[in-house]
Amino acid sequence: MPHQLRFAYNTNGCNNHRLYDALDLIAEAGYDGVALTLDWQHLDPFAANWEEQTENLKKKLDALQLDSVIETGARYLLNPREKHEPTFLNPLQEGRDRRLKFLKRAVDIAAILESEAVSFWAGVKQEQVNQEQAMNYLKTGVTALAAHAAEKNVVLALEPEPGMLIETLADVEQLNKRLAIPLPLALDVGHVWVTGEMDPADAVKNHAKHSATAAIEGMKKGVHIHLPVTEGDMDVPRIVTAFQQQEYDKLICVELSRESHRAHKAIFESIAALRAMEA
Repeated sequence: MPHQLRFAYNTNGCNNHRLYDALDLIAEAGYDGVALTLDWQHLDPFAANWEEQTENLKKKLDALQLDSVIETGARYLLNPREKHEPTFLNPLQEGRDRRLKFLKRAVDIAAILESEAVSFWAGVKQEQVNQEQAMNYLKTGVTALAAHAAEKNVVLALEPEPGMLIETLADVEQLNKRLAIPLPLALDVGHVWVTGEMDPADAVKNHAKHSATAAIEGMKKGVHIHLPVTEGDMDVPRIVTAFQQQEYDKLICVELSRESHRAHKAIFESIAALRAMEA
């Protein structure tokens, strides 16, 4: 019998729904889990009662039999004027500290939810920071975050992101050479298609075993726009087969951040299409 994959849906594609309503839809559609993007409208990690909210969310997830991963790619959570900033690469220590505080809180939330992983990315290098400075800033931040995650028994997963300091699988390998303990991957197959580093199915074959979570979507080659899994020119069925051949058992998260206006349809369409692709 072919290996059945475990799919999740990312809440960054449900921004017009209340969190619990989105979770009800995700569970009803038949997903195995949820990729929870921490953000102001769903679970605000800086809310005064964040811990109580998280404990209540754990009960909700348990009732729905949904596993989880924590995503940390909220656009304006830390800075309302600049997307995704500040990051570990920020020129100011204050900025780097703010990113670390946020990611540590993400780890705390993951510990309460018993999430499978916390996914994060490096950030964009700013002009006033040279390459070596950026890598040192990143190493310092990741090392501090990893120590906190180890205390909480939480798995971290680094996601290569087009246009960021760490944008390819090879970049992750280079960073890991600088770290005392290498980081697992958060493998987004669409990002591999955008950068052109290798065929996404080959990336699954070569790197799935090093991945603590994965993301899937439709994508056009070289264009970083997340599309429904049946759109774009990436061979999603072949990628699904590659995950099956690897007997991948971590959550594979559908990430459709531009589909919030039709999440009530996209949630169901995505899982139906992916299940049909399974060999």
